[in-house]
Amino acid sequence: MQRLGFIHDMLDVKVLILFVMARVNYPVTVNEIYELCYQDDCLSYFDICTAIPEMVKSGHLKETETERYVITDKGRADGSLTEDSIAFTVKQRAENAVAKYNRQIRRSSFVKTQVIPRDSGDFSVIMALDDEMGNLMTLELAAPDQRQAVRLGKLFEKKAEMVYNLIMSELLDDEDELNS
Repeated sequence: MQRLGFIHDMLDVKVLILFVMARVNYPVTVNEIYELCYQDDCLSYFDICTAIPEMVKSGHLKETETERYVITDKGRADGSLTEDSIAFTVKQRAENAVAKYNRQIRRSSFVKTQVIPRDSGDFSVIMALDDEMGNLMTLELAAPDQRQAVRLGKLFEKKAEMVYNLIMSELLDDEDELNS
């Protein structure tokens, strides 16, 4: 019986991994590699778990101290020679998945939250929004319990830009009123 899809053997798995790894801007875990490469129903998690150690041994990938992986110069060179063999639709889906991943990781480096217990028994939630130039805003809110503090932090991570824009527009609207 003929297998459908792009992945037919371990070489196809490795070519797809090299394609993805050449486009990822950050070190990634095995699970993240699988999620980014899973663009073909013929690919399994076990294929990825088999291919990655072989690719580290062959010098195509390098493992970091934090059990994450990056592509080597050898992997980048070999990947550029073989990526034409990847089916167009698989290539497009993988590129889209990698672009989304890169955006999420980049954004998370600009949004930080920290929950700190206070002596009074409540919690401080310190939330910061940065950009390439530095800190744009640091906001500290009190929360009565840890559950609410964690929730505030998670919601800020989702809506940091909206909170920043709302504060800026509110403050600048008042400035316009002061000048008139």
